[in-house]
Amino acid sequence: MGMIKKPTTGMKDILPAEMQIRDYVTGLVKETYQTFGFTPIETPAVEHIENLLSKQGGENEKLIFKILKRGEKLVLGADAKEEDLADSGLRYDLTLPLSRFYACHAAELPAPFKALQIGPVWRADRPQKGRFRQFVQCDIDILGDPTSLAEIELITATTTLLGKLDLKDFTVRINDRRILKAMASFSGFNDSDLDTVFIILDKMDKIGKDGVAEELVTSGFSKDCVDKYIALFEGENFDTQYIKELADKLGDHLDAECADSLIGIINSVERVKNADFHIVFDPTLVRGMSYYTGTIFEITMNEFGSSVAGGGRYDEMIGRFTGNKVCACGFSIGFERIITILLDKGFVVPGSGSRYAFLIEKGADAGFVASVMEEAAKLRQEGKTVLVSMMNKNKKFQKEQLEKEGFTSDNIKEFYHSDFKK
Repeated sequence: MGMIKKPTTGMKDILPAEMQIRDYVTGLVKETYQTFGFTPIETPAVEHIENLLSKQGGENEKLIFKILKRGEKLVLGADAKEEDLADSGLRYDLTLPLSRFYACHAAELPAPFKALQIGPVWRADRPQKGRFRQFVQCDIDILGDPTSLAEIELITATTTLLGKLDLKDFTVRINDRRILKAMASFSGFNDSDLDTVFIILDKMDKIGKDGVAEELVTSGFSKDCVDKYIALFEGENFDTQYIKELADKLGDHLDAECADSLIGIINSVERVKNADFHIVFDPTLVRGMSYYTGTIFEITMNEFGSSVAGGGRYDEMIGRFTGNKVCACGFSIGFERIITILLDKGFVVPGSGSRYAFLIEKGADAGFVASVMEEAAKLRQEGKTVLVSMMNKNKKFQKEQLEKEGFTSDNIKEFYHSDFKK
């Protein structure tokens, strides 16, 4: 059997031009988030299978790449079950590993702890355009802070980062799982109905209020219950005044503190923001992960019509490891989606003008090559990047490829033995 040169299905190779942008964004992420006090950490790519199957990851648990046991552990009978064959797997996100990390090291960490984690994750998803089985996630989390300061910091840090990438006119949509549950309870839905109701509600932006109402009735819910529910979404301007009126209407179904907290988050973010965006309450925002317990948020790019970041509060996950409740809130940017947007926009990494390529005429003697290297060394001492390479026969194509990698034509220098100054 011959060797296969293409990557495994759902994986991709990254060429130099894209890698430069990825490296730049990664560096900017670390630099920006660290100014907000977030501390970089790293967790293993492999997690215990028991953790990965702990019913914290929702649908992602169906997409785990499981790792077979090794050696004698794998010598099993014909009736062996799947759980007998695997004892670990590749992580499907960074939140579960962070929770295990904190449960293991809490005594060594400050409280609250502000974590920054960037790394690859794996999901056995069906590959399609823009969706891969291996991709990078970029998370910031605040562990141990029960107050809304955590949400304000997370939203402000993330929007600051997007602003530095020259992304504009985006929208932060915010909601609270407690408000979602209160609206459903007020309307007459049972707790056992909530998963189904929220899955249908999540389609609001695609099928509208009438479509949601029709699907709820088709799913077996009473028309009176559905009508009462849909009436809560009337209006176009879901501002802080709407939140107050909604809280009054929901009465005992909703803790008053929840509405006050959400209004405080929105007002605070508006006061301290330093990027071009809007923050709005969205009562239809659901977010799929079952571990969210309170505030949830997403960032959508109005220009591209897609979500580029999301997160929320998950106050119960770490307690699954420790037995004690630990408040936690996190925000994840869609690293791959942002890279795609930047590539589509023709993004140029700042500082590309300080990158030089020196092309040396083939056949040059060692003394001449050393002279060119001395020129390169002077620029490197000034902090410049200098690529030194021999000149190809097809010089035009060589220069075109260098320009694709971010070298400007003015900074591609040719060195000929006959004319060193050229």
